[in-house]
Amino acid sequence: MSATAATELPYFDIADESFAMQSEEVRAARDASWIARTNYGYAVLRYEEVSELLKSPKLSQGSAKWPEHHGVHSGIFYDWWSKNLLVLEGDEHHRIRRLLNPAFSPSMARKLEPQFKELAEELIAGVVDKGEMEFVHDFAEPFATRALCIMMGLDHKHWQFIADRANTVGYALSVTIKEDIDRVDVAVKELYDFVEELIQERQANPGQDVVSRLVQFSEGGDKLTGEELRNALVLMLFGGMDTTRNQLGLMVQTFIHNPDQWEKLAANPELTSAALEEVLRVNPTTRWVTREAIEDFEYKGVEIKAGTTVHLFTHASGTDPEAYPNPEIDIEATDRKPHFTFGGGMHHCLGHYIARADMSQALPVLAANITNISSAGGDEWLPDSGNTGPVKFPITFDKRA
Repeated sequence: MSATAATELPYFDIADESFAMQSEEVRAARDASWIARTNYGYAVLRYEEVSELLKSPKLSQGSAKWPEHHGVHSGIFYDWWSKNLLVLEGDEHHRIRRLLNPAFSPSMARKLEPQFKELAEELIAGVVDKGEMEFVHDFAEPFATRALCIMMGLDHKHWQFIADRANTVGYALSVTIKEDIDRVDVAVKELYDFVEELIQERQANPGQDVVSRLVQFSEGGDKLTGEELRNALVLMLFGGMDTTRNQLGLMVQTFIHNPDQWEKLAANPELTSAALEEVLRVNPTTRWVTREAIEDFEYKGVEIKAGTTVHLFTHASGTDPEAYPNPEIDIEATDRKPHFTFGGGMHHCLGHYIARADMSQALPVLAANITNISSAGGDEWLPDSGNTGPVKFPITFDKRA
């Protein structure tokens, strides 16, 4: 496809707060073409092409320029963003990821599961008799943040501080970043101060938690510098809370629209893992994964120039009928291809074992306790810009007998 013909591709303004992945516009574009133009570059819409391009050496992680795309060129957030694992490449990325890996292992995740389950049971017990709750405030946010406290060996008294600052940092991933950058910078600074105290405490009194393991771990004499450790812990506090909170809200939204699947899960908790993967596939908080072309190349007739931003639409690929002939959620399906909600290639999410562990404990506890879930109205949602989820989500339900 020539550069001129590229202008004939579907077009999305993904900076528009009304842009929606679950729209006829996106479905029609995916039917017509594997790729679309956006105001930032290209969007890849189909499963096969997303799968291939996630592993392409011609694309690097593309989120580094997100602040600059929106006119933010300096500040505390800008400096932290440019140095965290999400945007690093090459040897530096491999080294830091290698040093972080032991703290996020499957065995570490499994050890935490009983505490995650106990937390979910505590939170649902506080609201189950009421028949209603504001799901973000009453369950998703305290669960996500207190699960993070469990993982990091923190006193639960810190959870509201962490949630508040992480929520504020989350505005930096919205198309409104420039409007919010001053308060985002303050929140990042407060998280830096918090983790610095935490590091000093774990150096003096190490335990069995993730932070202690990171403080102590070295490989072949190499270990994380103080700055690398601080950057990683701030990312953990932000990403660990934000992603789980959003995804829990999206799970409930999905099952409100598919009550038969909710009842199947309640009747058979062994379907939890499949149910989790299905929700991650059809309604992920990470709506797209960003990459950037590091050289000029042609792919399936489209010329992609070095420096071009390429968004790999995880939501569109996860519901692509070519990959999933019956794309609607089906927790009893046994032949699903892997989804890309946690990214792929060298930038596959480091914390996915922990994320799956905490959500897999929350989901069956909810299903075992509440039924006939409905949206009560008045819900508010983040835009479909990178990560989405509910800001407020009032629901009603019946206590399961």
